[in-house]
Amino acid sequence: MDKTVIVIAGPTAVGKTALAISIAKWLNSSIISADSRQCFKELNIGVAKPSAEELEQVPHYFINTHTVEEAVSAATFEAYALQTVSDLFKKSDVVIMAGGTGLYLRAFIDGMDAIPAIDESVRHHLTAQYEQNGLVWLQAQLKEKDPLFAAQGEMQNPQRMLRALEIVEATGKSIIHYQSGTKKQRSFRVVQIALDLPRAELYNRINLRVEEMMKAGLSDEVERLQHLSHVNALQTVGYRELFDYFNGVYTLEKAIEKIKQNTRHYAKRQLTWFRRDQKNTWFQPNETRQIQAFIAQQLKVAGL
Repeated sequence: MDKTVIVIAGPTAVGKTALAISIAKWLNSSIISADSRQCFKELNIGVAKPSAEELEQVPHYFINTHTVEEAVSAATFEAYALQTVSDLFKKSDVVIMAGGTGLYLRAFIDGMDAIPAIDESVRHHLTAQYEQNGLVWLQAQLKEKDPLFAAQGEMQNPQRMLRALEIVEATGKSIIHYQSGTKKQRSFRVVQIALDLPRAELYNRINLRVEEMMKAGLSDEVERLQHLSHVNALQTVGYRELFDYFNGVYTLEKAIEKIKQNTRHYAKRQLTWFRRDQKNTWFQPNETRQIQAFIAQQLKVAGL
């Protein structure tokens, strides 16, 4: 295999974007974002999308490619990313992929199992029930109808939970059943890097980032999107809490604290996901020289 994708994974706010840009510039390469929210044109501040300056430094893909009203899934990302790397490999032997959406990375690296098409009416019905009854109801439904997902899945992520519930309702089988197939063979090599920081430092970075987002105008961004608050893309940390603020559920101060808390919880779940993958080689984000040495060694092995 004479082509390589270098994957840089890790929790939110750990420093993936900065490292990916540094590595891409070093290797004269491009970056594919493996983030399930940065692909949406309407979302900017709350998803920590790379700045205009950062986007100019290195070609980026899967950024601003969709609208929030489009259905985007791990299967969507798999197809997009495979086509993109195929195109990029015509110009370069190495492509960088960076992001924190573990399911998207797994889909790209190992492939997705085929899930039967689900009637849209099932999704609409379950979404309406969730909007009426809330997260606790959704958790209870999954514990009853799909205990396998309840034990292994993201039980704080409404989008993933609704997807699991609609599949078990429509097919009678757990979504886990469709995620346990044979890994697909890719025509390129994948080198997996994961970033982490001491917990206190990571949480401090998360808290500071939320404060910077608020100063940058996150509240205004969310207010402009209130008419779309029902769509799946906006059932995400940083947006849900501020929708609640605008609906009178929280004070602004409480909403900000909720964003910090929920982002910390999300980072913890991301780390749990990535630690399960034994193919990840772990570094701290400031270990640039060590990371470059590791990549150089891997590329030498590949004959690049």
